[in-house]
Amino acid sequence: MLHPRARTMLLLAIPALIIGVASSLVLIVVMKVASVLQTMLWTALPANMGFSPDSPGWIITMLTLTGVAVGLVIRFSPGHAGPDPAQEPLIGAPVAPSALPGLIIALILGLAGGVSLGPEHPIMAVNIGLAVFLGARIFPRVGALDWTILASAGTIGALFGTPVAAALIFSQTLSSNNDVPLWDKLFAPLMAAAAGALTTSLFFHPHFSLSLPHYGQMQIADIFSGAVVVAIAIALGMVAVWCLPRLHRLMHKMKHPVLILGVGGFVLGILGAVGGTVTLFKGLDEMQQLAFSQVFSVSDYLLFALIKLAALVVASACGFRGGRIFPAVFIGVALGLMLHEHVDAVPAAITVSCSILGLVLVVTRDAWLSLFMAAVVVPDSTLFPLLCIVMLPAWLLLAGKPMLMAWRNDK
Repeated sequence: MLHPRARTMLLLAIPALIIGVASSLVLIVVMKVASVLQTMLWTALPANMGFSPDSPGWIITMLTLTGVAVGLVIRFSPGHAGPDPAQEPLIGAPVAPSALPGLIIALILGLAGGVSLGPEHPIMAVNIGLAVFLGARIFPRVGALDWTILASAGTIGALFGTPVAAALIFSQTLSSNNDVPLWDKLFAPLMAAAAGALTTSLFFHPHFSLSLPHYGQMQIADIFSGAVVVAIAIALGMVAVWCLPRLHRLMHKMKHPVLILGVGGFVLGILGAVGGTVTLFKGLDEMQQLAFSQVFSVSDYLLFALIKLAALVVASACGFRGGRIFPAVFIGVALGLMLHEHVDAVPAAITVSCSILGLVLVVTRDAWLSLFMAAVVVPDSTLFPLLCIVMLPAWLLLAGKPMLMAWRNDK
């Protein structure tokens, strides 16, 4: 009774559901373990030792020790805990299974220790590696690319708590033709993303949205304001784009990962001591603190944005295992709140959403993901037309420009 196209999609539905659930479970376990370890390192341990976790001495010590610990894991684990994330896009080639345990340990240590990177890249690499390794043995007729697509879709759904992001990303990467419509190709990835998102929602809810004043009817002047904010965010992001590969090359002249990451952790500790604990960690919970607090000034927000940007560059250049999207969102929130405080005539919804759009676009060079992140953090439907309009000059500014990645020929 079913068309052959429908039977093909149904055959992939069960593996897609399994991979989506498994991708989410990997994320949940890693985040829970990292959360418990973070509580021990930043709450229980300093309290027992009579230290304040906000003190510069504790911040510098913890980040330095975290760098040394991650360096030891990378040095002695098989496969050196996977490839250097600074040289990889979000969705990369499958990682050898032997490198995955070290990658997970390095990620957990970095998340718990306060490194300014998110979990997205290592989690993506782990899920893709597992899916390709196991899938090739259970369903040998299915190619590695198909397993990669399903695992990345399930991970994106798990990370952001919705399959919408996966649909947007893969709608531009899965080309369509007259014989195989686009939605046929999207069927299995969407199943994986939906399964990942639903599984994640059973255990915790990612808090991306901020409580900002509602944005009213769009005005022509708001388009110009949004375009200026996006341009400022892109200019700030391009500073990091210029610095990252050069710092990466400089740091890796030291050769030994323990030395590189130990020095990097010490520098991150100094940055954290200057910016405070709000500039540490992946930035998801910390950006909520920025939005809810009523005590920060223009200079405070600017300091947070610059410190977080510097910490993102340093952490990536040194080889910490982590992703760049979550910290970029934090930087966008800090920059947007700073611009709103500086020119309060421009609504915070515009400054924050447009700053996020510009910075995520610099980091990912993915217009759909940038629009999605801006719309999720500032969930106001009246902003959609404005965001789509200001995306156009932003895309023109970044056309042909390098991404926030280190050069692959670095040794």
